Amino acid sequence: MIDKSAHVSVMLDRCIDLLAPAINASENPIVVDATLGLGGHTEALLRKFPTLKVIGIDRDSEALVSASARLTPFADRLLTKHATFDSIADVVESFGYTHITGALFDLGVSSMQLDEANRGFSYSHDAPLDMRMDRTQSLTAAEIVNTYEPGQLVRILRTYGEEKFATRVVEAIVKARNIAPLNSTTQLATLVKNAIPAATRRTGGNPAKRTFQALRIETNDELGAITRALPSALKLLSVGGRLVVMSFQSLEDRIVKELFVASTKSGTPRDLPFELPEFAAKFSLVIKGSQTPGAQELEENSRSASVRLRAIERTAA
Repeated sequence: MIDKSAHVSVMLDRCIDLLAPAINASENPIVVDATLGLGGHTEALLRKFPTLKVIGIDRDSEALVSASARLTPFADRLLTKHATFDSIADVVESFGYTHITGALFDLGVSSMQLDEANRGFSYSHDAPLDMRMDRTQSLTAAEIVNTYEPGQLVRILRTYGEEKFATRVVEAIVKARNIAPLNSTTQLATLVKNAIPAATRRTGGNPAKRTFQALRIETNDELGAITRALPSALKLLSVGGRLVVMSFQSLEDRIVKELFVASTKSGTPRDLPFELPEFAAKFSLVIKGSQTPGAQELEENSRSASVRLRAIERTAA
């Protein structure tokens, strides 16, 4: 059982402040919480804005159950859907809406998933190599580790985990799986640790961290989902609507940053001395660059340490 009272929503006040101007300017505001999780951000939004409706999306059905229970007092203003957030346009349409006032994305693995040892996300607890955010999907981390070609595994570890010793780690994985399938988180974590040079292991935290991140991203197609979801969310925004995104590692943040920069650039040829209205940017950055948590939040919630928050607003139809 998850203790919802112990869950601390990351950059909660800042997210609400960033969405507030769009919500206050709308007669019938509708915000999509694309990563509902345990419902902390949605609860705060519904409590603060009495006319607001929230569409909550989560790929984790267990999270939806927990969030729905928590948000029972606001049931008349909450709509939920079990889905991946790259289907945001279909979800919004299914509830009868064509545009939204705002959207919030809290990317990466949730606290609930990390805290439930049997989900297989953590290298600190022995559990099956699962790592599925949506347990109705078939692909697991164990299947990836035990069946992918060595070249595929090296690419995944290098690209998604930025693991310098990907080849050594994969050689150890292949050697082990040729004897017996790898099905345990601690078994894999120990294998990775032994494959990485001792001098490197002394710094940078648990040496399995990068491999586990890479496998989790591949298992859940996390970067692909982000790449598909955010442009859809931008298209859904009404004029004045805002998209707020929190990323927890550099690969996620790079996708968000590049999309936001591209969306706020004019398409007018650079050699023209004036702006062509039809090529003018339809979005503007609410925040220049990204924001990070303050010292007090870092002290109260260590998991917020790596977050980067970005926000963008639609300025024209």
